[in-house]
Amino acid sequence: MAALLAHPPNRALLDRVARLSGDETTLGKAVGALSRLARATTEKAAEREFNALFIGLARGELLPYASYYLTGFLNEKPLALLRSDMRRLQITRAPNVYEPEDNIASLCEMMAGLIRGRFGQPAELATQRDFFSAHLGPWAEHFFTDLEGAEGSVFYAPVGSVGRAFMAIEREAFRMGA
Repeated sequence: MAALLAHPPNRALLDRVARLSGDETTLGKAVGALSRLARATTEKAAEREFNALFIGLARGELLPYASYYLTGFLNEKPLALLRSDMRRLQITRAPNVYEPEDNIASLCEMMAGLIRGRFGQPAELATQRDFFSAHLGPWAEHFFTDLEGAEGSVFYAPVGSVGRAFMAIEREAFRMGA
């Protein structure tokens, strides 16, 4: 998810996504749709769509930031709280990323890093749950639903479907594990 949301996908990423397969679950159907669209999408079309959705001339159709979704403004308290948690978890901002850290791509990457041990040892389940509950749970499903239905969303519509389904699964898994 992070790779698709951080920047326009190149042909290699589109080809990797095209090789994914789904099943009859909600998530599996979304993955299948994304895979089919990745096969039919050119790199240039994906770039145009990414730019229209997230960049725009003045701004994109969507603002993929926790601060915006939670407060209606950019660079607000959710970003400050995230930065505090990043320091505590020893997560540093990548030097080549200029977006605020509460961008959905960055948050997905941080969550994956906590799970896989990118920032040291894999984080304990309680730490993962707390991070998810604080920084993704309150808004990510809503963002992904908006991405599914965005006017300019074609390739990114199933990205939204995958993200929405995945966030629902994560929310339930953390609830069951509590």
